[in-house]
Amino acid sequence: MKKSQVIGHLAAAVTYVIFGLNIVFCRDIATESGLAPITLFAMRALVAAALFWLVSLFAPREKVPFRDLMKIFGAAVIGIFLPQVTFLNAIAQTKPVDLSIITTITPILTMFSAAIFLREPITWKKVGGVLLSFVGIVWIILQSNAHKGAANQETTAMGITYTILNCAIFALYLGTCRKLVARYSVVTMMKWMFLVSLVLSLPFALPKLATSDFAAISTTVWLEIGFLIFFATFVAYFLLPMGQARIRPTLVSMYGYLQPLIAIAVAIASGSDRLTFTKIVAALLVFAGVWIVTTSKAANFDVRTEK
Repeated sequence: MKKSQVIGHLAAAVTYVIFGLNIVFCRDIATESGLAPITLFAMRALVAAALFWLVSLFAPREKVPFRDLMKIFGAAVIGIFLPQVTFLNAIAQTKPVDLSIITTITPILTMFSAAIFLREPITWKKVGGVLLSFVGIVWIILQSNAHKGAANQETTAMGITYTILNCAIFALYLGTCRKLVARYSVVTMMKWMFLVSLVLSLPFALPKLATSDFAAISTTVWLEIGFLIFFATFVAYFLLPMGQARIRPTLVSMYGYLQPLIAIAVAIASGSDRLTFTKIVAALLVFAGVWIVTTSKAANFDVRTEK
């Protein structure tokens, strides 16, 4: 495996580990902060945009033609604004187990999206790997929730709708924007994408900011919000394009299976879940599926070398 591909795998893996921890924190934030999802997103976009624009002052300048700025606008809508808003709405209206199971369709949707828009080959090996990981992750999620009592939170029809929309829109982003992401540096792409996302969110967030009771938010939840804003937004979206540019979209999305694994690992560490043989087997199926896709045709082809 080439050095650039190793970087791509590491970037994607660390991104989704952060996203996995973020799911744990977002449940608390959604239920205890009292902040509307769009308000929380606007806070994330504001800080991330400010940080990326600050970093850009010390990075080599890249000229972005108007045509590509319009493409970046579209990428911001389907890569940041809509996925994050639908996710924050989904997590407040969906049981954790239901959310985790529904999001397992993302790699499958990404595989078809990449095949349609990027002509990424769909091989039997790739299909087998995706399905193997799919079975493994659904199994481990069901195992982790088999002996738990009913949660206070109920899954609503809108929660399911938001979750499916989140999966479909982000799969579309991974399957269509790979070449655009690879054309410019991470800082150039993200400073514009988060600026666009911030502008889109402000008309909806500003009216709700006036009614938000920030003083009522506990210190613990503020720390979780800090993680959400800095690590799950700035750091994660710094790393994600590095993965997108170096490995195929289907493989990038398969690292999303780390999210429920991380959430379950946190539950085991906190004593609210336990490690069993079946969970170990299920986790091995997930990683075996990722390995199969990694070794499939053109899985790691670096888009920056495409002709």
